[in-house]
Amino acid sequence: MNALTDDFYTISRRNLVACRTAFFLPGVAMGAWAPLVPFARERAGIGDGELGILLLCLGTGSLCMMPFVAKIVSKVGCRATMITALLGAIISLMFLASVSQFSLLVVFLLIFGACLGTADVTMNLQGSIVERGLGRSMMSGFHGLFSVGNIVSALVVSGLLWCGLSPVEAVFALVALVIALLLGVGRHMLPYGEGSGGSMFAKPTPYVLLLGVLCLIAFLVEGSMLDWSAVFLNTVRGMDISHSGIGFALFSVTMAIGRLSGDWLVPKLTERVVLLGGGCVALVGVMIAILVDNPFATLAGFVLIGAGIANLVPVYCSAAGKQGAMPVAMALSTVNAIGYLGILMGPAVIGFVAHLTTLSIALLLTGILLVFVIATSRTVVKQS
Repeated sequence: MNALTDDFYTISRRNLVACRTAFFLPGVAMGAWAPLVPFARERAGIGDGELGILLLCLGTGSLCMMPFVAKIVSKVGCRATMITALLGAIISLMFLASVSQFSLLVVFLLIFGACLGTADVTMNLQGSIVERGLGRSMMSGFHGLFSVGNIVSALVVSGLLWCGLSPVEAVFALVALVIALLLGVGRHMLPYGEGSGGSMFAKPTPYVLLLGVLCLIAFLVEGSMLDWSAVFLNTVRGMDISHSGIGFALFSVTMAIGRLSGDWLVPKLTERVVLLGGGCVALVGVMIAILVDNPFATLAGFVLIGAGIANLVPVYCSAAGKQGAMPVAMALSTVNAIGYLGILMGPAVIGFVAHLTTLSIALLLTGILLVFVIATSRTVVKQS
């Protein structure tokens, strides 16, 4: 179908609920994969090297798919694209929970990543349209629901596995949840996509590229918490390995709370203050976590990092939706693709720098990139 402008379609409460669900469900799908990793490794009988390659496939699949999402959405609309991507993701999860051949795990993880990348761009486009249609800031809350989906699915799958269910049985419970929500609210997702008309391919503007780089920094900091916080607490701060995961848990919960409160916070403080203040808070958190030789101070630093970066990506996605120099779908595809480089390459870069120096220096250098977030806060808001 041809794309329509936002003015031709009234955003109803049902559309809003469906849009929120469209953020929650990709989070559910992504969060379900983490507890399955040890089981996939055991079934395939692979070592650390093969596991590293396997984990790289998720980000690679997402990154390779993102440049094409704008064109797809312009043809079939947000609703069809999102439902197809989510169904593809949960089908892939079923295979990831059962296959034992390394080559098949690679194939299905690439497909899983491609589906999540498609859903990521589509949910942000739909969220941008809903946000503009209702005339208020909502992107932080949308992204908060993605984080909630991560937490819910990780807890549910881990709990079911702990109760003795097989990985396939545990994933099937989430599949049932996703299908039930799609049947309930899927038809209320927006049936159209880009509202500007014209070509869906355009040379990225300097402003959109800037937003992409800023998202990359935010994702890099987030990725450093995901991949290295437990290692840092264990090897540098001497925390028992069984307790070292608490750092990422505190970071994740704080970030989720920050995003869920962002729809109230951003209008009250303004986007510039959120970017400026968030960058400063996160930078202080990095400094405390790395430079104060105390495990409790490190945990407090991780909390500050989560609070500081919580609303950075939502504000950048919202800014990409407000700019008029590029088609919105193409702008969001560009911003997300560049941002995902932080997730894809970040862990390896941090590991390489840590090998040459120390993990403390590597994480500190990652945090110093937040100075760029602080320095560009006026530019981001001025041009959006």
